[in-house]
Amino acid sequence: MDHTNHVRLTPAELTPDLLEGATIYGPDDEKVGSVDHVHGSQVVIDVGGFLGIGAKPVAVAASELDFMRDEDGDVHAVTTWTKDQLKDMPEHTE
Repeated sequence: MDHTNHVRLTPAELTPDLLEGATIYGPDDEKVGSVDHVHGSQVVIDVGGFLGIGAKPVAVAASELDFMRDEDGDVHAVTTWTKDQLKDMPEHTE
């Protein structure tokens, strides 16, 4: 996926309603997870699993993700972490 024409979200747009469910792409445009929910300044990403079952929730700082809209208006984010690196992070528990 070519992200060059995608519009970056402003800090004011980084709201739970907008971010929840957003797909997260890794360095090779591999889908590495999706946003489960926003917890303060952290984004909880579900990594692995199938259709949300068996996924591991991990928390990362929202500033570590580059959120944007594609040509269809869908919100997604890009990160430098791979799926394996995210899976190695501590599990987020509330």
